[in-house]
Amino acid sequence: MQNERVNLDAAFGRLQEFFSPKVVGRVNDHYVKVTKMVGEFPWHAHEHEDEMFLVVRGRLTIGRSEQDGGPVELGPGEFFIVPRGMLHNTSATEETWNVLIEPATTAHSGDVVSPLTKSIAEQLA
Repeated sequence: MQNERVNLDAAFGRLQEFFSPKVVGRVNDHYVKVTKMVGEFPWHAHEHEDEMFLVVRGRLTIGRSEQDGGPVELGPGEFFIVPRGMLHNTSATEETWNVLIEPATTAHSGDVVSPLTKSIAEQLA
């Protein structure tokens, strides 16, 4: 994973399911992950970790409460950092490719367990 060239198109091409991130790199104590999304991911929060979403292809909506500023719409080349503790979800009406950067300790679906939840072991496979 380290000291290797990563081709993002190839990494996205290996993804078989939506909302199933795969680790493609590590920077200190943070994972770099790729994921494809379509549909809606459950509302959740990460108590101790910030989470960065970078859109490579498609459009992503990051849902936030009105108190936190309301939804954020992202297109290709745009990113947003969800601060630790913020209740959020993600949704995409078309296939959307995202790069995630988050601490290695980050639980996929934060404080919520759903059928879409993937363990770190599954993300490393």
